[in-house]
Amino acid sequence: MAFLEIVGVRKSFGATVAVENFDLTVERGEFVSFLGPSGCGKTTTLRMVAGFEKPTAGRIVIDSVDVTDMPPNRRNIGMVFQSYALFPNMTVADNIGFGLKIARRPANEIRARVEELLRIIHMPEFGRRYPYQLSGGQQQRVALARALAIQPKLLLLDEPLSALDAKIRASLRQEIREIQRQLGITTIYVTHDQEEAMALSDRIVVMSRGRIEQIGTPFEVYNFPATRFVASFVGTLNLIQATVVDAAIGLLTVEGQPVRVASSLQSHRSGDAVSLAIRPELITLDGQVHREVNRLSGTVEDVTFLGSIVRVQVRFAAHRLHFDLFNNPQLRPPQPGSSITVQFAPEACLVLGEEASPAQSLSASAARAA
Repeated sequence: MAFLEIVGVRKSFGATVAVENFDLTVERGEFVSFLGPSGCGKTTTLRMVAGFEKPTAGRIVIDSVDVTDMPPNRRNIGMVFQSYALFPNMTVADNIGFGLKIARRPANEIRARVEELLRIIHMPEFGRRYPYQLSGGQQQRVALARALAIQPKLLLLDEPLSALDAKIRASLRQEIREIQRQLGITTIYVTHDQEEAMALSDRIVVMSRGRIEQIGTPFEVYNFPATRFVASFVGTLNLIQATVVDAAIGLLTVEGQPVRVASSLQSHRSGDAVSLAIRPELITLDGQVHREVNRLSGTVEDVTFLGSIVRVQVRFAAHRLHFDLFNNPQLRPPQPGSSITVQFAPEACLVLGEEASPAQSLSASAARAA
């Protein structure tokens, strides 16, 4: 039996439905992220798991116990908020040990647990400091340690890194993952940052408008999106309009230039307009791969230097696409205004028609590539 079960959960606020038909099982020790734009229902779902909101319908089971109607203080859950929520008049050690003190644990047990957690968060010498004497990243580490002090069954994190700058955020998310693996604690993490979700998670729950769009590993969600929303929200995507020429063999045309996809398009007919989606990293300059590929010719519209990569934007008659080159000081990148031909494999193409299933298109492509 799964450690956490969210079964048929629905939450409405008056006439507004915030979460609908939410079903999820999480295994013990798993790290699962809720990913989606603002207002998609991810934090509301997390708050229902924590007990701060009560589901309008459905049930929540933690470690075989139905906690749907159970108050938060009886669920044995640790929660880390975006705002840190540290007590300013308490030292770091007192903040970490606060939950244990409320639980009336012996003083020597509290002291040992606090010292252990200070070592885990790499702050053993900060116990006597106050929150105002810490950086934002250090305060969030303390908030994490406080949530872990009570040895919770389940750890919930609600966009804990969004207030930090990019470099600290990347460093701290790695520390969070290492601590989670070290302790083996089941974790639910809420974020709108796709890179964060992919770097941290065993599985990702992609949400939109209160509903689950897809559940899968980062590899599955990125490479085999189940819906048009997932395909466009997760990662960077080129979207260009194409017309079906021969559905049986997967032949399209883009502004008069032929493009083959790896799967047949049985749900389409010749003349249908579709959207062709291609990840930038799957596009290269012509001639770099010796195999059957698609080729599109256009004009370089813009070149952007981004350090380790150079982003090239190519203009066709009515469409643009971009692709990335690794920065090489010995090679001159394409220049704006120059003619260019790019190439990509049929397996790189995802067809997004009005009625087509993106997941089927990509799955077929993957099968053919194998």
